[in-house]
Amino acid sequence: MGGAEALEAEIKRLIVEALALEDVQPEDIETDAALFVEGLGLDSIDALELAMVLEERYGVTIEDDPEGNARIFASVRSLGEFVRTQGGQPRAGEDSDGGAYRMSMRGDLGVAGR
Repeated sequence: MGGAEALEAEIKRLIVEALALEDVQPEDIETDAALFVEGLGLDSIDALELAMVLEERYGVTIEDDPEGNARIFASVRSLGEFVRTQGGQPRAGEDSDGGAYRMSMRGDLGVAGR
């Protein structure tokens, strides 16, 4: 698996784990499929959680730019490209499957689970 494919596979694992997608396996997520509304069906709360995980995991900064973020979060491929272009690297000392970043704010925000 090449560098881009490995990163995309890791992002898929992060999505499933960080958002507690119980009925979804990482390999079920299509690399070019939409993540929001159609496709995977994520919402704005999921975007916030995913942004936090990506920032912690890779040290990237996601700005408050709705148009730019719509492009970044369009698909797993676009997320991977963003991480690569920002020079994002997994933080040293963290496990490679992103386990240190498994989290959910659903209880704090009062959003019903899946």
